[in-house]
Amino acid sequence: MGIRSFFAKPFAHWVVNKYRITPSEAIEKQHFWLKSNIEKAKSTLFGKAYGLDKIQNYLDYKVQVPIFEYEDIKPYIEEAVAGKKDILWPGKPAYFAKTSGTTSGAKYIPISSESMPFHILGARDALLHYVHHSGNASFLDQKLIFLSGSPELESKNGVPTGRLSGIVNHHVPSYLRTNQLPSYATNCMEDWEEKLAAIVRETMDQCMGLISGIPPWVQMYFDRLEAQSGKKIGELFPDFQVFVTGGVNFEPYRDKLMQSIGRKVDVIETYPASEGFIAFQDSTGEEGLLLLVDAGIFYEFVPTDTYFSASPTRLCLSEVELGVNYALLMTTNAGLWSYSIGDTVKFVSLDPFRVVVTGRIKHFISAFGEHVIAEEVELAVKEAMEACPETKIVEFTVAPNITPKDGLMPHHEWLMEFDSAPKDMELFQKTLDASMQRQNIYYQDLITGNILQPLRIQSLAKDSFIQYMKSKGKLGGQNKVPRLSNDRILAEGLLGLKTEKC
Repeated sequence: MGIRSFFAKPFAHWVVNKYRITPSEAIEKQHFWLKSNIEKAKSTLFGKAYGLDKIQNYLDYKVQVPIFEYEDIKPYIEEAVAGKKDILWPGKPAYFAKTSGTTSGAKYIPISSESMPFHILGARDALLHYVHHSGNASFLDQKLIFLSGSPELESKNGVPTGRLSGIVNHHVPSYLRTNQLPSYATNCMEDWEEKLAAIVRETMDQCMGLISGIPPWVQMYFDRLEAQSGKKIGELFPDFQVFVTGGVNFEPYRDKLMQSIGRKVDVIETYPASEGFIAFQDSTGEEGLLLLVDAGIFYEFVPTDTYFSASPTRLCLSEVELGVNYALLMTTNAGLWSYSIGDTVKFVSLDPFRVVVTGRIKHFISAFGEHVIAEEVELAVKEAMEACPETKIVEFTVAPNITPKDGLMPHHEWLMEFDSAPKDMELFQKTLDASMQRQNIYYQDLITGNILQPLRIQSLAKDSFIQYMKSKGKLGGQNKVPRLSNDRILAEGLLGLKTEKC
């Protein structure tokens, strides 16, 4: 037993006990952070504009502060990026996390000196919960790989700026740096394909204990390793025990990743965002991720069926219900206020508060009023793969086809890249459609009313999604393919690629 694993177990026990709080204590902590964040920011430019000094409670807060999306708060962000102080939060941000926006171009999310530690603690405590519940800490004595963005940061008027994962790289605890891979120089590579090749070279002969990253990009890494070594990942890395994932729903990628590994490894799911570390898997036996209620963030929850109305319903933690889809709002100790991060979540437990991520509030299909969401299509894929167990999917996305060129009725088009296609495509397609009709009554009504025909599958060539993301300059790192689009931009981009079918 190494020194890291030796000390990890008692420390993990202490950390896990800190998280054992009652629902009423969780709600108290939430209102503490609302009050604390308001008090600290009341003299900022934003605080004066929205009368934060007049707010006494959450009801006052909802009256004074509206829901903000990035475009709404962008004028304040631009002031902060220009180097001005006391805009959204006292002083200057410690960092800007740079993310890719679909309509806004690059987004700059402020991170403060107060909020930065919670990004690190969230990741650390996810691992410690695993250590405590599994009794396994030996992976900490092996090499650890984090597939992340470049830690080389640019400066925006004196504020270091880059991908969140690159920023976090600067805060990896010193006791883990000696066994962290890839090297700093490799991590700084901007070209994903060159970086991936270098990571493969650096890690091929290492004793890997933990691998962390967004599933589609980890899959690319696994594919390269397998192609060069001729071995399954679990054979190549016999000490590989733990896979840490976040950023997207893991389930659609699980089967193919496990097939690449070739044996069982433990999986830890996390929910990090540039705006804050939101949740992590605290138990291997329970559904959902533990909401971090004491991490500098006050959460609000907007039922998705009211989000786009003139007066959206806003709820605090004490008002949520099981099984309802909510748009997630965050008020943070970095100066974001009732900020919609674009995700939708659903509570699967209220004691403790655990959530699952169900999709994106603006990633849906409602070309005919059906309002199909990511949770529905991902469950449909799971059920279709159970009906056709030989099926392995690399990636997929869904779009409406309102005016098909072949004279067919309108339908939903599922663009799917298979690693192993179903032997009975008709059964696979019928299972998908049956699942969608069972889950979404509006979709079912459109099918039975002959407004839509059942969904159709368009099989894509190998590496179609990789080539598309590369063409958009979004290959690798933290970029994700939207599950759903209400238009044809992504679909036509994929179908227009010059590729040959496998």
